[in-house]
Amino acid sequence: MTETIALIDDDRNILTSLSIALEKEGFKVQTYLDGESALIGLTRSPPDLAVIDIKMPRMDGEELLRKLRKKTSLPVIMLTSKDEEVDELLNLKLGANDFVKKSGGFSKKILIERIRVQLRKKDTNVEDNKNIISHGKLKLDPSQLECEWAGKQLPDKLTTTEFLIVKELAKRPGIIKERSQLMDIAYREDTDIEDRTIDSHVKRIRKKFKKVDSNFSAIETRYGSGYRWNVS
Repeated sequence: MTETIALIDDDRNILTSLSIALEKEGFKVQTYLDGESALIGLTRSPPDLAVIDIKMPRMDGEELLRKLRKKTSLPVIMLTSKDEEVDELLNLKLGANDFVKKSGGFSKKILIERIRVQLRKKDTNVEDNKNIISHGKLKLDPSQLECEWAGKQLPDKLTTTEFLIVKELAKRPGIIKERSQLMDIAYREDTDIEDRTIDSHVKRIRKKFKKVDSNFSAIETRYGSGYRWNVS
């Protein structure tokens, strides 16, 4: 099945050049010039992955990402010309799966490879893990990337990376998972990830669970070791 990539950028030249490059690689392409039209279009016709520019009129990329994360775990790659610190914020705090910098020579080949990585991660997770995982108040459906806590859907859906971390911890409650192990699971094809990236993901995961349960404490930090799913 041909996979569909949504491109959201107010620069028509970038939309045109990326569309041509992606279509040559066999992808279908949806294009949008601003965040508002993209939000409507992505809701009506969900793609397999979205590439979103940060600076746009009518709704910028950050706001669009926030709104998408309330509805879907759609893989998202951000296009940014900002510095490394802000890139890290976008990737971890707002829930982007990856980012590519426009500055310093924008490479369509790198973007396409990053798109393929995210699509493989998504497909592997769905194909290899179809059984429902339940433990206490937690219920995970890997085939749909759905997560429930105490019978309630999380208001902000887990991203694919966050889902993989929760699943890895929950499938063996009480067992400590080192940060390096979680990085191998969440970033199977990216070796340039630091330990603090996992810490930031866990912080965000806890925040999402606490929106349905302010006393959520199932993910336990084992200082100097990693994390485990609390069995108590």
